[in-house]
Amino acid sequence: MEYGGIIGLIILIADIWAIINVMGSGASTGSKIIWTILILVLPVLGLIIWLFAGPRSGRA
Repeated sequence: MEYGGIIGLIILIADIWAIINVMGSGASTGSKIIWTILILVLPVLGLIIWLFAGPRSGRA
């Protein structure tokens, strides 16, 4: 079984989920763009940074 493909798919799904959450957050447009670029350019590291320091959703 090829684990690289499965792990890559999981990372892709997690990144898409993070970008959707960034877009739904109450952050400014500039912050949303910066977070989205960070997640796209550094998929694993950007996702981890977003989990700890990213904008939270407007739904509390």
